[in-house]
Amino acid sequence: MPSDNQQTHITPPESGPRHVAIIMDGNGRWAKNRGKLRVFGHQAGVKAVRRAVSFAVSHRLDALTLYAFSSENWNRPAQEVKALMELFVRALDSEVKSLYKHDVRLRIIGDISRFSPRLQERIRRSEALTKNNPGLILNIAANYGGRWDIIQGVRQLAEQVQEGTLRPDAIDEDTLSHALCLSDNTPVDLVIRTGGEHRISNFFLWQIAYAELYFTDVLWPDFDEHDFEGAMNAFAQRERRFGGTAPSDADAS
Repeated sequence: MPSDNQQTHITPPESGPRHVAIIMDGNGRWAKNRGKLRVFGHQAGVKAVRRAVSFAVSHRLDALTLYAFSSENWNRPAQEVKALMELFVRALDSEVKSLYKHDVRLRIIGDISRFSPRLQERIRRSEALTKNNPGLILNIAANYGGRWDIIQGVRQLAEQVQEGTLRPDAIDEDTLSHALCLSDNTPVDLVIRTGGEHRISNFFLWQIAYAELYFTDVLWPDFDEHDFEGAMNAFAQRERRFGGTAPSDADAS
């Protein structure tokens, strides 16, 4: 996915995000605006994914997480879901070598058991090829839902309690956090949603408790490096308090 001729950028300042998560919204509307079927929007969205990954690599982010297919997306028309699954397979086949070349580690997060054996095999093969890469961690959330994530984490802890390896009174935020997706990633700093909607849509309900949110009207297939840079700049201008007070407020008291 990263471009072979991309320029090397300096490491972002400390004020920049280390882990960016993107809700990629607007493929269908992009296609509709052009009088095309929704699948054309999804195909165009793959190009936007390439641009985003290249940007993340060149700006040396620790992790980039892309919300590709939610657990609710199964409710879409069967023909569209089938096209999305086929597009997923083709994208894995065509992009994994480039990811490997650019030291990107690919991980698919979500319940992949509902996918076809063919797609599950592609996922396992792609993850295995890139698992030792030291660069950007690229998480693709597929058949993922924030509520599902929390439930599967709670089930893990319940099993440990049942087995006698975990005391109920020992369960705290850290314990649950380690049972959820992305537990070994740096925390999500910035969530970007394209397409003009201002909601989270069941995405990382636990992991983004203190992340900054950035919404843009740009439809995902049109989201480019300049838009990504704009989100990064907006993040750098915000004051993150993590539940505390601003330094000036503390001094005033």
